[in-house]
Formats: sequence, structure tokens, C-alpha cells
Amino acid sequence: MDITVSALGAISALLIAIILILKKVPPAYGMVAGAFIGGLIGGADITQTVDLMMAGAKDIIPAVLRILAAGILAGVLIESGAASSIAETIVNKIGQSRALLALAIATMILTAVGVFVDVAVITVSPIALAIGKRAGLSKTAILLAMIGGGKAGNIMSPNPNAIAASDAFHVPLTSVMAAGVIPAVFGVAVTYILAKRLVHKGTGVQTEDVRVNDNNEVPLFIAALAGPLVTIVLLALRPLFNITIDPMIALPIGGLIGAIAMKKTRKINDYAVSGLSKMSGVAIMLLGTGTLAGIIAHSSLKDVIVQGLNASGMPAFLLAPVSGVLMSGATASTTAGTAVASSVFASTIIGLGVSALAGAAMVHAGATVLDHMPHGSFFHATAGSVHMNIKERLKLMPYESLIGLTLAVISTLIFGVFKLFG
Repeated sequence: MDITVSALGAISALLIAIILILKKVPPAYGMVAGAFIGGLIGGADITQTVDLMMAGAKDIIPAVLRILAAGILAGVLIESGAASSIAETIVNKIGQSRALLALAIATMILTAVGVFVDVAVITVSPIALAIGKRAGLSKTAILLAMIGGGKAGNIMSPNPNAIAASDAFHVPLTSVMAAGVIPAVFGVAVTYILAKRLVHKGTGVQTEDVRVNDNNEVPLFIAALAGPLVTIVLLALRPLFNITIDPMIALPIGGLIGAIAMKKTRKINDYAVSGLSKMSGVAIMLLGTGTLAGIIAHSSLKDVIVQGLNASGMPAFLLAPVSGVLMSGATASTTAGTAVASSVFASTIIGLGVSALAGAAMVHAGATVLDHMPHGSFFHATAGSVHMNIKERLKLMPYESLIGLTLAVISTLIFGVFKLFG
């Protein structure tokens, strides 16, 4: 389209969306309203604004379809007890002497195999609270360990954020996942160091916080891993053998194989229903995100940011991580932040000489820096998982940002500074 919204309009769209979300308006509606008002402020008329919003939502539909398909795998992992089995096994193997490291790795593995980061934290939290009570660890330390591990796992997972980056930059999902492996290792290391420093800071775990797990039907560890492993193998066929199995096919097949391996095929429909309910919220949010991206993509905000980077003397490739950071802060979501930054800035980033994979990796990592802001659901869900009050939860944010910044910096060093493009 030939319509150009002013930078003021794009910024207004973001600010209005943030304010509405803080006022407890559903994120999808908040972003739609922000996009509409921002478009008008930016100089477009009503028809033009709606056209831009529709175009943005249309661009996000392929990612939405793949995310809905991922619901089968997510439902199987969560509802069958597979996620709990994976977490408990990892914690038991590493041992309570390294409890914080075990919690970080367990949460990382869960997100890496396809569990939402907030769901992964909630899944691991009963184990974390039990260990924290026995070992005298603070809630602050155990929650930071889980969040840091979740952030690390999230940049190398087949989760909605990776799917959004893969679609926008037109690179294989497995390539986006693989690009997050080295940053994730550094992220877990920094998480462990920070969590160790917080062992005696904040509220301790109380007896009433500990819940006994009465689930006697937790599947075996190997069976629990079957679904994610099949999914990763199917997705890896494209970069390895040039055989393309779309995530929309690979993710449900992984879920089905997982249910078969755990001998729970009779419950597959229940798992699918549960997974769809979890993914539908994300899919609806992403449609709202698409409308916001449509306004920003056709605004002069991109030019303003690029000019700002040039004026500061910073290299142009920093647009990738910076856009991820800014959009994750605006949306308080890794998924929405990645989706907006990728769809808006992908063509500009590639035009600056950055390869598609490098751009996707840096945007994706950048979107973990501020995804925990209080106007998002992640902030509140993670606080509730360990029964932490809001005041104490706010004090954790600088440490979370430092972990996300570690992921972004390492990714930028690999794909930007060292110019390991493609």
C-alpha cells in the first residue's frame, strides 16, 4: 500500500495498546484499538487505517495456523503428565545439591520441547517449592532459576515465537531453533549465577506453599520425550535432506506419536481440545498483534530507528535485536514481540545486508529482554506459580532483563559482530 503513517502515529499505537492492556483490556482488543487510533493519529483516514490493519492481520495468518496445529503437541505434553515426568527426571538426575541449576535446566528443556514458557514454570513450580522448602531457598531464587531456564529454552523451541520469526523471515523453523542453542547455554549459566546470589533474599518457601503431587500416572521419561523428538526429527528433514515437512504437519504428528508412545491414544482428543484452548488465546492475540504490525510496518518509525542507529554510530544490524527488545517491551510478550518485530522489520533488516537467519535469531533473542513487563500475563502467571506478592515480583525484573540481555548480546555477537550470517 502507498499509505505511510507518521512515526508519531506508530508510537501512539504502541502506547495506547500498552495503556489499555494495563487497564486489563484483553491484549488482542488493546492492540486492535491501539492500531486503529494510532493510524488515525498518523494521518490515515478510517478506510486506510482499517485496510492497513487487515493487511497486517493477513500476514500473520500462516503463523496462526501453525500455532493452532502446535496445540496437539502442547496438549499431549501438558495433560498427559509428560511435562511433569521430564521435569522430575531432570531434577532427580542433577540432584538437590545443584537444585537451582536443576530447576533452570528442567524449565529450559520443557520450553525447548514445545511447552509455553509460563506453563513450563507453572509445571516445574511444585517441584521447585518442595526443593526450596527442604534446602532453605528463597522464592526469588527458585523463580528466577525457572524463568531464566524458560527464557533460554524459549529461543530454541518450536513455540509460537519461533514460528512467528520463521514465517516472517522465511527460514526453516529448525534453523531458528538451532540459532538459539549457544545463547541459551550462556543464558542458563547467567541464570544460575544470579539465582545463587538470591538464595537468601526475599521470602522463604512456607509449608503451605508446598503441594503434594498425587498424579500416579506420570509416564516414563523416554515415552514422555517421544513426541518432541519425533517433531524435531521431522522438522530437521528440511535443512538436512531438503525434505520439507511443514510445522503445521510435524507438530501434530509429534503429539500423536507421543500419545501412542505413552499408551494414551484414547485421550488424544481430550489432549487436542486442551491444547487448542491454550493456543487459541495466543492465536487471537497474534491477530491483534497483526493489526498493530500493519500500522507500524507502513509507518516511518522504521526509518526513525534506522536513522537513530546511524546517527549514534552503531552498526545497522543492531536493528534486529533492538526491534525485538522494543516490541517485547511494548507487548510484554515474547510471542507478540517477535511477531511484530519480525513482520515489521524483516525486509528492512535483510535490506541492510543481514541474512534472514541472522535477523530471525537476533530479533527472537531480543524479544526475551522485556517480555516480563507487568502489563503482560507472564509476569502475573509466574508470580502466582510460587505464591509471590507483586512487590517482590517487581524486584525480580532487573535480573530477568539481565538474563534476556545475555541471550540478545550473545546472539548479536554470533550473528552480527562475527558476521556468521546464514
